[in-house]
Amino acid sequence: MTQPVKVIGIVAGEASGDLLASHLMEELKRVVPGVRFVGIGGPRMQAIGMQVLFPLEKLAVRGYVEVFRHLFEIMGIRRKLQAYFSDHPPDVFIGVDAPDFNLGLESKLKERGIPTVHYVSPSIWAWRGERIHKIRKAVTHMLALFPFEAPLYEQAGIPVTYVGHPLAEILPERPDRDAIRKEMRLPVKGKIFAFLPGSRQSEVRQLAATYIDTARLILKTLPEAIFLVPLATSETHHIFMEILRHCGGQDLPFRILFGHAHEAITASDVVLVASGTATLEVALLKRPMVITYKMPALSYWFLKTKAYQPYFGLPNILSGKFIVPELLQNEATPENLAQALLNWVFNRQAVAELEAILNNMHTLLRQGNAHKAAHAILPYLGLQNEGSR
Repeated sequence: MTQPVKVIGIVAGEASGDLLASHLMEELKRVVPGVRFVGIGGPRMQAIGMQVLFPLEKLAVRGYVEVFRHLFEIMGIRRKLQAYFSDHPPDVFIGVDAPDFNLGLESKLKERGIPTVHYVSPSIWAWRGERIHKIRKAVTHMLALFPFEAPLYEQAGIPVTYVGHPLAEILPERPDRDAIRKEMRLPVKGKIFAFLPGSRQSEVRQLAATYIDTARLILKTLPEAIFLVPLATSETHHIFMEILRHCGGQDLPFRILFGHAHEAITASDVVLVASGTATLEVALLKRPMVITYKMPALSYWFLKTKAYQPYFGLPNILSGKFIVPELLQNEATPENLAQALLNWVFNRQAVAELEAILNNMHTLLRQGNAHKAAHAILPYLGLQNEGSR
């Protein structure tokens, strides 16, 4: 007798969620033949064959001011998703990150008897710890990417599985910088900087001019320096190029890339990176970095008042101390950023010590992520969990 096709509802709200979800979906397709996915996803998820109800870009806004500006549209999308999944109940729903959007949806679906899995713990260890109560009502099972998260959910009586981070599986433990430089036709002995201004349009608008002025200052000390700028979308590429022209920076040694962030990071001596998942990518590729971020003043003030820790960047959070500099808001001046980047360039001992810390971090996060996550979901599909390796 033919088994009915399993249907998984899934929603990712930004580029990093698209990457995380795509690897989980690939593993689920391997162990659940014929499984279908429907919801919100980006190009990686779409390439696996999901049915897209709304484009991911509709949810990819950050900061309280920006979210408020798009609030009615976002709330409307959530209502329509809730109605769709109520009329067409999936076997399980997976919310990938985006907690402010997904937890509300998960709560309604769980009330209707649909199992809800939340993939990527909200940062309750960093701020807004009271969300644990909302999570308990909304989530049937939590998939945690970091080892210190699981005990928090166990103590709250929420089923949880520590699955490690997929980037630790994807990225090489020993990146070959010389080979990547040759492949990218970069000077093997030159000073290369990777500048990552973020994947969102709002992030690029906030940071592009500062990045350009930082490059100008670095060139005064290292006139042969080259700056790689990987940009995620045609929209962010257009924004950066427009600001580059406005700043009169067309003659600066920027190499603008469509994607290829991992290659740019690997090829670099040091990275300037917007706070977010990209900081973990830089860490796993064992590159020294300076973390920066700018957002509207009201959003930043609110975030600071709710924070439990002095860290924003994931490498520092995972280490429990400042292993790389963070220069945010008013501290994120071209002068400060250029000096912090040059400090790495001229301090080989500090770079070697950092690489040792990042090697240990990579080992800790390499857990067979997609396999563990998929097998944690199988019981909610009515299938046997063969266990995790």
